[in-house]
Amino acid sequence: MEKTKAFCLEVWGDYACFTRPELKVERVSYDVITPSACRAIFESIFWKPAIKWKIKRIEVLNPIKWMNIRRNEVGAVASENTKTIYIEDKRQQRASLILKDVRYRIYGELIYILPQLRENAHVDENPAKYICMFSRRARKGQCFSQPYLGCREFSCFFRLVDPDTLPAVPIKETRDLGIMLYDLDYTDPDNIKPAFFRAKLNDGVIDVPEWDSKEVYR
Repeated sequence: MEKTKAFCLEVWGDYACFTRPELKVERVSYDVITPSACRAIFESIFWKPAIKWKIKRIEVLNPIKWMNIRRNEVGAVASENTKTIYIEDKRQQRASLILKDVRYRIYGELIYILPQLRENAHVDENPAKYICMFSRRARKGQCFSQPYLGCREFSCFFRLVDPDTLPAVPIKETRDLGIMLYDLDYTDPDNIKPAFFRAKLNDGVIDVPEWDSKEVYR
């Protein structure tokens, strides 16, 4: 019985911002989408406790273009102690360097987690069921939550594609993109840490290393 299945999504949008964690006050995007943002798009279409998504490859289809914007933000977060926020008192104007007119192909692998490795697992689970569920939802353009490109206000459009029958043409650009966020390490729920890797764009393609490889820094 197949317990893994590779899928390819083509995603695009007018704007995107994959924020560099070292630049939080004035947002600056990475040059391309991060593996963690790719995973979030797959999960917004379909996710269950019995599966996880592994990002394998990113293809950049549109030239990398930048745009400066300035917008008003609220510099406070609601909590039990602060249930009321007066926007006029907490308003802050911040600049952001974002991407525009983006289009990517992202390759993800649906991995079925064996029941003996999970709590409260159902004995009648069938990995083929989850593979069919994702395929059906992605083909119809359905999702549990609206996928987005880094920031929630930058909505993402998507379609499921077969790269063998509908090949893409990535941009002809090769360069070192530097250290990029890979994903968050949830091994210790009380001490969640970011993981990074050195991203390299080869003819418009980024090959994402394995999570447990030496190329991923924690």
